[in-house]
Amino acid sequence: MLADEYGTAANIKSKVNRDSVRSAITSVQAKLRLYKDVPPNGLVIYCGTIITDDGKEKKETIDFSPFKPIAHSLYHCDNRFHTEALKALLDDGSRFGFIIIDGSGCLFGTLQGNTREILHKFSVELPKKHGRGGQSALRFARLRTEKRHNYVRKAAETAVEVFIRNDRVTVAGLILAGSADFKTELAQSEIFDKRLQSAILRTVDISNGGEMGLNQAIDLSSDVLSNCKFIQEKRLIGAYFEEIKVDSGRYVFGVEETIQALESGRGVVETLICWENLDIERYKLRNGATGEEKVATLRPGEPTNFVDPVTQTALEIVEQTTLLEWLANNYKLFGAAIEIVTDKSQEGAQFVKGFGGIGGIQSG
Repeated sequence: MLADEYGTAANIKSKVNRDSVRSAITSVQAKLRLYKDVPPNGLVIYCGTIITDDGKEKKETIDFSPFKPIAHSLYHCDNRFHTEALKALLDDGSRFGFIIIDGSGCLFGTLQGNTREILHKFSVELPKKHGRGGQSALRFARLRTEKRHNYVRKAAETAVEVFIRNDRVTVAGLILAGSADFKTELAQSEIFDKRLQSAILRTVDISNGGEMGLNQAIDLSSDVLSNCKFIQEKRLIGAYFEEIKVDSGRYVFGVEETIQALESGRGVVETLICWENLDIERYKLRNGATGEEKVATLRPGEPTNFVDPVTQTALEIVEQTTLLEWLANNYKLFGAAIEIVTDKSQEGAQFVKGFGGIGGIQSG
């Protein structure tokens, strides 16, 4: 196929583009020769010209076997690398639905992997209980019952619009939550779609409505959602915070402290925790006069004019990569497990803001 594409590239009018495409195809063919068989999980190869930080062009070829089987075949020549199929591998397939309903309104949301999404919400004003007697009390009671019924009906109809597509339920399970009897009334109502009724995993009592209620419902359903990455992440960072709370001495945080613990001995750090958007560069430097090498880590905006503090000799940058990429490639050398987390949960956001987005739990 690549040989055919190489021939087809002759039809590209621009000589620069034509040469770039042919050069990339040649590089990919050379990579393929290194593989006797396709790896069990498939093979991904990217090749193209990128712009480096100093504005120069550089041809880059990346090849790897993904951590999950990739059931997708694609050859594409474009002005960017297409990673959609790889992103799909990172998604947690279990998508759970939530209905948060109380006397103030109703919220519909989902939780999938690390992503919590609000799909729809509406508010309601229901008449309060009437304290007068006689005919007036009967009339108000009738109006109140009618309003409640209409509210539950609207919630049931909206649930169908939100959670059913092409006559199929779009979530793996449904959690109903609220501070009053509405959740039970909705779950048991004849109006509520039978397909959604059969998808109910749990009904939980919460003290708040809206988005705060959604957070409470997620926490109270954590055992049901134990395979969901969002819950796993909350538990992991929660365990890390617990080590800090009891001052166990089994924790490290920040770049310098974490790297020192990793390099102090294999297995010292049991679990390495890193934020997925950790924006720190790792530089390997060499002193041209002495041949001595050292490593420096910098955040964006920090100066990169590296010099030897004693001799004031300029240090050569031998290697530059993101710290996260380096850790992802080398964590096994330190006998550690690595967990990549987001800042989408309350715990994750606190880990990023308060601890710099990098830390670890040490072995006991």
